[in-house]
Amino acid sequence: MNVATLRSSASAVLFTLPLILKLLGTMAQIKVEYVLFDMDGLMIDSESIFMIAANESLKKYGKELTWDIKAGCLGKSDIESAKHIVSSFPDTALTMEEFVTERDRVQLALWPTTPLLPGVRKLVLHLKKYNIPMAVATSSRRRKMELKTAHLQDVIGCFDGKIVCGDDEQYGMRGKPWPDLFLTAAGELLGRDVGKPLDTPTEPQIKERSKGLVFEDATAGVQAAKRAGMSVIWVPEPRVLALDRNNIEEKPDLILGSLEEFVPEEWGLPPYDDK
Repeated sequence: MNVATLRSSASAVLFTLPLILKLLGTMAQIKVEYVLFDMDGLMIDSESIFMIAANESLKKYGKELTWDIKAGCLGKSDIESAKHIVSSFPDTALTMEEFVTERDRVQLALWPTTPLLPGVRKLVLHLKKYNIPMAVATSSRRRKMELKTAHLQDVIGCFDGKIVCGDDEQYGMRGKPWPDLFLTAAGELLGRDVGKPLDTPTEPQIKERSKGLVFEDATAGVQAAKRAGMSVIWVPEPRVLALDRNNIEEKPDLILGSLEEFVPEEWGLPPYDDK
C-alpha cells in the first residue's frame, strides 16, 4: 500500500467534513498577532508514511497498525510513539529496537516524497507576505524534520529557521501536552514576552500568550496550546476524528477539515488577496 492509497481512503469522509466541523467549532473574536504551526499531520502528510513504515515492522508478525492504535501516537515523541505501538502487540516477540530500526529504514526512503497537506502553502505564503510573525513547534526530532522538509523549502523556508523541535535540548522542554514547545517558540524564536513554561505568568504575559494562534492536528497539541494560554484550531486526521477521542478538558477554539477552510480575517489577520 502506498501513500496515495492511504490518503485517498479518507476522501469520502473529507468531502462532508467541512460543513459538519464548522458547526462544531467556536469562532474566536480575537486579533491574532503571531501564529504557531505543528508540523506532522498538520503541514505535511508524514502520518501516512509513518503508517507504511510501521506496518513494514509488523508484517513479519502478521500484525497491522490500525488508526485506533495510531491515534495514541499523535503529538508524541518518536520514542513514546514506538513504546505505544510495541506495547499494543504483547503477543509478539517484537522489540523496541527491531521496530524502530525497520520503521526508520522505510521512513528514510520515503521522507523525500512527503507532500504538503491542503491549504498549507497558500496560508504560509500569505502570512509571510504580510509579515505575520510565525514559527513551527514540532515534537519531531530535528534531523527527521530536516529530512521530511528538505524538498519543501519554498514553504518551510518562509519560517526563516524559526522551528523548535522536540529534541532541542538547550530549551529543556517537556513534550506535548505540556505547553513548553509553544511557549518556547513564541518566546525564544519570536521574541514575545510570554514567560517561561515553569514560571507563573504575569498579567502582561498572559495577555501576550492570548495573542497567539496555534494550528494542530493532535489532541495532545490542542492541550498544549490551551495550556500555553493561546487560541488553537484543530485540524484532525478524519480517521482519528471518527474514533471520537477528543475526550479532553481543553477544547479547541475551532475545528476545520483542512487548512483550506481557514478564514484569516475572522482572526484579525489580513484576508487572502483573492477575496
